[in-house]
Amino acid sequence: MRTYEVLFILSPQVPEEEATALVTEFRGVAEKTGATLKTEEPWGRRRLAYPIHKFNEGNYHLFVFESDGSLAELDRRMRNSDRILRHIIVRTDLDLKRAEKLAKRNPKKERVRPAPAFTPEANAPEITPAAEEPAPA
Repeated sequence: MRTYEVLFILSPQVPEEEATALVTEFRGVAEKTGATLKTEEPWGRRRLAYPIHKFNEGNYHLFVFESDGSLAELDRRMRNSDRILRHIIVRTDLDLKRAEKLAKRNPKKERVRPAPAFTPEANAPEITPAAEEPAPA
């Protein structure tokens, strides 16, 4: 099973009813291709890093799908929709496999902090007031 993360940014001018209709449409397109939805997270309205089509904000939405095939149809539909400012589909199962493999190879050892070798209070030199010298005339 492959795991995909689908993140897309909707235009801020899209009404709430139309936004929910788009989200359900995209979910349905992915499920028709055989993908199963693991998680769905609406991130809400956020400021963009740079203006896109003269918009400074957008409505972010994240899907996590598991699928045996690809999500090419979902990608095509998102690309053709004028309501979506940007979208990205990333396959994440390979990264999870790499992380698990590295974790098995290098298990975390319990790390103990060494005792401090230098303590400023114990090793500080004593400062004594210097004898006043007469000023040169």
